[in-house]
Amino acid sequence: MTTGEGGADEGNASKENRPMGSSSCLSSTGAFIDSSFTELTIAEDSPAFCSALLGGGFGDPATADVILHLHLSNEPAHDWSFTSDTFYGRQLVQVYLHSYALSRSKYFAVLLSDRWQQQNHTSSENSQKFHCKLVVPATTGSIDHHLTVLQLLYIDDLSASINSVSTAICLLPVALKLLFEDCIKRCVKFLEAVPWSENEENKILKLIPLLSDEESKELLARVSPAKKNSSEEMLHDLVFFVHNHPNEVFAKNLVENLLKDLSSGELVRRVLDRGFEKSLDVVKKSLAEYKSPELGRDDYMYDEIAMTQRPLLYQAMENANNLFWLVDTMIEQRVADMAVKAWSEQASLTMDLQRMFFDDEWLYSAPSLPIFVLCCTSRIAKAVVTGHTLAARQARMKLVEHWLPVLIGWKESATMDTYCKSLCTELEETFLRIISTLSVSDAQELLRQCLCFAIQNVGDFPHLVTAFTTWFRRANRSPHPDNFGE
Repeated sequence: MTTGEGGADEGNASKENRPMGSSSCLSSTGAFIDSSFTELTIAEDSPAFCSALLGGGFGDPATADVILHLHLSNEPAHDWSFTSDTFYGRQLVQVYLHSYALSRSKYFAVLLSDRWQQQNHTSSENSQKFHCKLVVPATTGSIDHHLTVLQLLYIDDLSASINSVSTAICLLPVALKLLFEDCIKRCVKFLEAVPWSENEENKILKLIPLLSDEESKELLARVSPAKKNSSEEMLHDLVFFVHNHPNEVFAKNLVENLLKDLSSGELVRRVLDRGFEKSLDVVKKSLAEYKSPELGRDDYMYDEIAMTQRPLLYQAMENANNLFWLVDTMIEQRVADMAVKAWSEQASLTMDLQRMFFDDEWLYSAPSLPIFVLCCTSRIAKAVVTGHTLAARQARMKLVEHWLPVLIGWKESATMDTYCKSLCTELEETFLRIISTLSVSDAQELLRQCLCFAIQNVGDFPHLVTAFTTWFRRANRSPHPDNFGE
């Protein structure tokens, strides 16, 4: 095969004087394919090409009855003839082919069905050969891809030749253009069965509209959801079950990153709201069903009663842990409005928690349960007091009113380590700051309950002193706004 750059000076050059290409395989088959495209290379060890070197195969001018002329889509195609001397410089490749192989392509089968009636005037050398033209897109590798598909027309088993995603992506448009069904099926089957990179998937997305419904069915199912809310359902499942993962920290971090990468803030809100409601519902139901073993620890019935109740406490603790993570994530994503409102309305849950403190079974079955729920309370209270999540006055008041007794009950019933003491102090201070945002009358009732904070020297609780000082300053102020400046 001869290759060279088609130019104005080369327009009248003979085939014998054209420069040779760099590929040894192409150079050795100068009589098989005529070309003026310098970039054209076909691997010498290509199964499709090398098998074609056998007699009567691809590119054999001695037995070929069809000559195919390949042109770039931006090359002029008018006033052309099949005479090599006049046509050289325009065409890219001239290929010798066989109608028996081309008939596998419906495009060529139709084109060749009445070829003798459409036969053009040619030189005596090619008087018995049918000439046809095929326009090739002016894109990188386009000639190679077309030649490869033409070679595959000579091969029954295409599996050895179409063995990579990149190959299938490159050959499929050509196979579709030539209506080469066997090649189309092999490309689609291969693409459906193997993984893709993101770049490859973007290319496949452009190919899917070119396929029939039946051909694209499996590919389409892979790249697009059957239901509109698939993403929401998947994220909801991940959010709820993440705390059961063997590596809980890793799983939660993964889900957090997925949520951060989502462009739809409304989707994040819906997913986290659903997860919060589901976990909260489990905690509430578990504690509502919990019955304290009222008999003494030495009574023979205690263990039997406790055995039936422990799973409820454990279930509540596990879901409270997930609630804490959810609350933290919602606040970080700035979608905690529903959580703040819901947490301030948990009168029954806070009563059940206080009831739980009446016996010490929770210390053995679910020692972290109060910590998790009060950590939720602390995070929500902080978001409210800092203005990160704006809450109505009624919600702020109910938040302190319902959860302050839980904090007090926990302090009275548990042995505090350093972390627990720190959590208590932090929550006490936050509650007092929220109280300072309430009306004087609402704050008056809540501040009375906060006196229990001062279990040591008053000097150790400056936030308590500040809260009372602020309240008295406001309580002693004139109720008439006109006198505020005095």
